[in-house]
Amino acid sequence: MRYHPIPASVYKQNRTHFAAQLESNSLAIFNSNDIYPISADSTLPFAQHRDIFYLSGIDQEESIVILFPDAYEAKHREILFLRETNDHIAVWEGAKLTKKQATELSGIETVYWLSEFERLFQELSTQCNRFYFNTNEHYRQSVETQTREDRFIAWCKKNYPAHLVGKSNPILQKLRSVKAPEEIEQIQQACDITEKGFRRVLSFIQPGVWEYEIEAEYAHEFIRNRSKGFAYTPIIASGNNANVLHYTDNNQQCFPGDLVLMDVAAEYGNYSSDLTRTVPVSGKFTPRQKQVYEAVLRVKKEATKMLLPGTIWKEYHIEVGKIMTSELLQLGLLDKADVQNESDEKPAYKKFFMHGTSHHMGLDTHDYGLLHLPMEANMVFTVEPGIYIPEEGFGLRLEDDVVIQSQGVPLNLMSSIPIEIEEIETLMNA
Repeated sequence: MRYHPIPASVYKQNRTHFAAQLESNSLAIFNSNDIYPISADSTLPFAQHRDIFYLSGIDQEESIVILFPDAYEAKHREILFLRETNDHIAVWEGAKLTKKQATELSGIETVYWLSEFERLFQELSTQCNRFYFNTNEHYRQSVETQTREDRFIAWCKKNYPAHLVGKSNPILQKLRSVKAPEEIEQIQQACDITEKGFRRVLSFIQPGVWEYEIEAEYAHEFIRNRSKGFAYTPIIASGNNANVLHYTDNNQQCFPGDLVLMDVAAEYGNYSSDLTRTVPVSGKFTPRQKQVYEAVLRVKKEATKMLLPGTIWKEYHIEVGKIMTSELLQLGLLDKADVQNESDEKPAYKKFFMHGTSHHMGLDTHDYGLLHLPMEANMVFTVEPGIYIPEEGFGLRLEDDVVIQSQGVPLNLMSSIPIEIEEIETLMNA
């Protein structure tokens, strides 16, 4: 790994908190992600399943974690299974984790090779009444591929049909939504790397550059700072491209007078950051661009103040919508008739601001969190209002990552990343 891992004690604590939520005499299983094929012998780079990483810190393919708090033998209450290395694998792929290294990373004392899994699982199955399976229940999930977890669940139900079944994901949704201090430090590191990338491109952007060239500048800066690269597929959208919310082609040239919206951020140690900035290709905003920019920035600042313990996500978005409506009226994009004719299902502001303002963030860019529960201290949220005006040839979004505090306004993890118009223009023209 190129990143500095967090202490094993954090993962131990995560496992303790998870195990405390299980029904008695239950066993929970967590599988690594697959390595996905492209064609021939080509594969996508391995990315660890965030749940097994949260519980173990193990960032290696084909790993399995078993948590069985009521196991007869204490050594079987936490078990890690690993792919066994050999001389051939060491030469062709690089050495895999040893049992000692895995224990140091995870804090799990009992480590077996994968070849022993079925034998030991059979033994443990006779001691438990219930299996906890880990399915993807994120509110944005749309999975069409059968995963390693899916195949295991099917195998387990076929071979152990008499066992009761529980769900791990609701437990993890709650636990993962509140970050430990060490997790926040990893997110902060990802934000700091993102800042380096943003400052780098400010001096690079000018009329004539291509969106993919800007993307390349970010990639260079991220990787040279111990990141694997982008936390998500980057959006580098100049001109009218910014009005496509998930524009990722990044293949157009930047022209004088245009804005370029950049929704791009680094990961660090499997933790995400999430940044959006919109800057003028020519280094100076036009009066109209300034007008819209300041409106978005005001919405962002007011929205941030509302991210407090006890806030309900849905109610928060309703209040942000009211603020945005006021700004759109001032900009002349809405009139009183638009507001009078709106409905709860179709508020007038949605014509120019179609997406949500905030989402949980952490190990996943759109991280776990149960939206019907009140916000809590040490949850990390994005704040990302935008105004999109195809008729005027630009879209504008601003986004930072913040940590909810027990008292007072959130801590902005991106407070040092330039966002005010004057600072951006000064840096672009230095």
